Amino acid sequence: MRKPDKKEHINLFFSAFLIIAFIVCANFFSKFTENMDLMTGRIISAAVYAVFGILLFYATRVGDGKAVMRFSPLTLIVLVLPTLLIILATLFEGMPLHKTFAPDGVTGLSVVTSLAAVAFGYGLPYSFCSGFELETDDVAEKAEDEEASAVLKDGIEEDLLDEDDSEEAEFDEDFDFSDV
Repeated sequence: MRKPDKKEHINLFFSAFLIIAFIVCANFFSKFTENMDLMTGRIISAAVYAVFGILLFYATRVGDGKAVMRFSPLTLIVLVLPTLLIILATLFEGMPLHKTFAPDGVTGLSVVTSLAAVAFGYGLPYSFCSGFELETDDVAEKAEDEEASAVLKDGIEEDLLDEDDSEEAEFDEDFDFSDV
């Protein structure tokens, strides 16, 4: 693992500052939504915590190489869908476990629902962008070979290469290797 440079230290500082600032904003929104209608307040609080999860995801995406875009059904099934169920159960009275996640008399979100909203915000982008990969030497060589073959395809270079190959084949047929 290489040592982080000055730019990466600055990025980590600003990421930490962004997360702390968002925690303060989330606290403000949770206090603000206590005076609102119960359903509207819960929806706004869940959305704020989900945005916090998204910011947390992008603040912790650190690595060498390029970002890999791949779909992760395991993350979607294990993380995103259960947290979505918890959020929906908190919002709608007809859902199972509504009394567990949203007890009567509680105006804001419960701790479990707040954490579920953060996990939902973190897990949703993680399901589609799951990390970083470095190019190995084999991959780099393969990419160079593909570029070279694309340049030589259907051109005079390809004809010249074909002539060189046929001349080598004729030379091999003319030369008797048994005498050596």
